[in-house]
Amino acid sequence: MNKNPKQSGSLLIILAGVFWGSMGVFVRGLTSLAGFSSIQIVCVRLTVAAISFGIILFIKNPQGFRIARKDIPLFLGLGLGSILFFTTCYFTAIRMMSLSVAAILLYTSPIWVMLLSTLFFHEKMTGTKLLALAASFLGCILVSGIGTGETSINTAGILIGLGSGLGYGLYSILGTIALRRYSTYTVTAYTFITAATGSFFVCSLPDLWHKITVCEHKPFLLLFILLTGLVTAVIPFLLYTLGLEQVEASRAAILATVEPMVATLIGIALFHEYMTLMSVLGVLCILSAIVLLNNKRHKKPSQ
Repeated sequence: MNKNPKQSGSLLIILAGVFWGSMGVFVRGLTSLAGFSSIQIVCVRLTVAAISFGIILFIKNPQGFRIARKDIPLFLGLGLGSILFFTTCYFTAIRMMSLSVAAILLYTSPIWVMLLSTLFFHEKMTGTKLLALAASFLGCILVSGIGTGETSINTAGILIGLGSGLGYGLYSILGTIALRRYSTYTVTAYTFITAATGSFFVCSLPDLWHKITVCEHKPFLLLFILLTGLVTAVIPFLLYTLGLEQVEASRAAILATVEPMVATLIGIALFHEYMTLMSVLGVLCILSAIVLLNNKRHKKPSQ
């Protein structure tokens, strides 16, 4: 009877990956509309998400704003150490090396999650998980097209890129701990309020405000900013955090690797990017990992 919650949790996480996969549409849109820099896009995205999650928490449970003083470091870790850290590292890595290499380093997150889950949560490292992990990571490599173009790689860029993967993975670890003590709405609200506040210190706010005020299509820009926050942050993180209540962290991290597959398909459909044989194989690898993790037969009764 306890299989249905896991299946629904897996579906929530896959849906979160689908929404995250649409990020490129909004990044390109805000760049062309107002000339936002990458870190400015991060700032408006986190700010919209923080306000939205704060409103949701206030409606659902106003008392959810109460947290124990001892848990403040946990939420600082979620907001600054995970969300803000990984996005800052990711966009910095994109500037230092090719997009494909930066994306691959970001998607080392399932490896970090699996290792940290084994260390802190004592999750079993099964053969199924290792096979699914290898398939999903190989899929990310193939989807990115790495090896088909120029890849300018340096040591600093690799370390920063690995930092993005670690920060990305930390959300699953710290989020799992936080969900043992607080509701989904409290966790997401405080995570994004903390991350948005931190983003103000790494984003040039006067320049951001100037770009908004001088934009010729201000109403459309503001609507697009709102949609960016809702579609790429509020909805997927809410889905992912709800999924974490039913699915272990290492499994969730692998399921979320559906994101690069979705991004590839969106690129083909909206931006007329062609799909190579390697991309097709990558999509199949990611789908195989998801099917493998959700195959009922690999869960044998305990003896």
